[in-house]
Amino acid sequence: MNSPYALRISRSIQDLPRAAWNALLIEETVPFLDWDWLAALESSGSASAEAGWFPQHLTLWAGERLAAAAPLYLRTNSWGDYVYDHFWAEAAAALKRPWYPKLVGTVPATPAGGYRFLCAPDLDGGALNRILLDAAEDLCRKYRVGGLHLLFADPDWAAALPGLGYSAWEHTGYLWENPGCRDFEDYLAGFSKNQRKNIRREYRCPGEAGVGIRVIPGEAAEAGQFERMFELFTLTNDKFYPWDARFVNEAFFQYLERHFRRAVVFVEARRRDGAGEPLAMAFFIRKGGRLWGRYWGAYEEVRDLHFAVCYYAPLDWAIREGIRRFDPGPGSPHKIRRGFRGVSLWSYHKFFDPLLERLFQDNIGRVNQYEADALVSLNERLPLKREPGLRGDGGALGPPAGVLGGGAPYC
Repeated sequence: MNSPYALRISRSIQDLPRAAWNALLIEETVPFLDWDWLAALESSGSASAEAGWFPQHLTLWAGERLAAAAPLYLRTNSWGDYVYDHFWAEAAAALKRPWYPKLVGTVPATPAGGYRFLCAPDLDGGALNRILLDAAEDLCRKYRVGGLHLLFADPDWAAALPGLGYSAWEHTGYLWENPGCRDFEDYLAGFSKNQRKNIRREYRCPGEAGVGIRVIPGEAAEAGQFERMFELFTLTNDKFYPWDARFVNEAFFQYLERHFRRAVVFVEARRRDGAGEPLAMAFFIRKGGRLWGRYWGAYEEVRDLHFAVCYYAPLDWAIREGIRRFDPGPGSPHKIRRGFRGVSLWSYHKFFDPLLERLFQDNIGRVNQYEADALVSLNERLPLKREPGLRGDGGALGPPAGVLGGGAPYC
C-alpha cells in the first residue's frame, strides 16, 4: 500500500488503546462506535466466534498516533446483523456460491444508523477512508470473501460509496424529530383528535392502576439495576421465541454498568406503595440531543404499561431535556401510531465474486422499490393533523409528534 500510514489488523477491540480510539470520535458519531460499547459486546462474548463474529478491525497509524479505524467483522451467519439478508444467502446457495463468510462493517447486535469509519478530525478523512476501504477489499480478496457489507451507514459518510462500486440497499427505520415541542402538550397537539385522546388514555392508565414511572440516568442507577434489566430483557425474549433477539448476554450489561453508565438512561415502573421489585424497565442510550431505545421488559402485565414506559414517559422527559431526535430501533409498525415516521436506512455492498455481483445487481432494484413502497404505505398511517406538504416519504409533517420506540424485545 503506497501510503504514509501503517496498516494493522486487530482481532479484538481490546487490543487497541481506548483513549486513542475515542479520540477519533466527534460530536456527530453515534455512541455505539465508542470503544466501551464495542468492548462490552466483544469482552462479554455477545460478539464472539461462537456467535459468528470475528473482529477484523483495520487501523491506520502515523507513527504512534492512531489516525483512522474501521470496525469490521468477519461473519459466518447473519444473526444480529439486522439487515435480514437470508434470502440473498439462499439465492446464492441455489447458484452454488457461498454467501458466507462475509466481511461486515457494523456494530454487532445494534441496528442503529450512523456506522462509519473513524478518522482524526484534523486529517484528510476522504483519503483515510479510501485507504481503509482498499485495505478491507484486499482482505476480502486475500481470504476469498464474497462481499464487503457496510450496514446502517451514516448518510454523509456513505455519499462517496456508490462512486466506488458499492450498491445501496434500502431498509426501513423509525425516527421522531422534535419540531419545536416545548412540553408533552405540544407533542399531543400534532395528532388527530382521536389519537390525542388515545395517547392521553394510554399514558394515564398505569397511574390509575397504582403504578408510578420515573426516569433514572445510568450514573444514578442503584446496584443491580443493570442485571435486573438483563433479566427483564430475557423474559421478554422468552415470550417471542423462536423469533427472539437474544444477541447480548448478562456480562454485556455488567460491563456497561462498570464502564458506560454515562450514556445510559433507564425508565422504571413501580407500584406506588413501594412494595416489591420494579414491574418493568426500558433501557436507552443518550448522546447529546439524541436518544436511542434499546431494550424493554416487564415482570407483570399492566394495561398500557409498555406504551407509558417505552414511549410517553421518556418522551416527556426528553422534550424537557432538549433532546431532539429519537431512534427507537427495530420493532413493530405500531410506532407509527405514536408519531414515529418511517425513514430510510441504507446499507452498501460490494462483491468480489462476479456471480454474486450479478445476482445483486439483477434484483436490488426491485428489492429497493418494494422497500420504498412499503415506507410510503407506512407513513400514510401516521395519525397526525394533515398539513400541506405531508408526504409518505418522511417529508414535511407539519407539527409532527413522536415517542421512543416500542416492540419487543427492543423498546
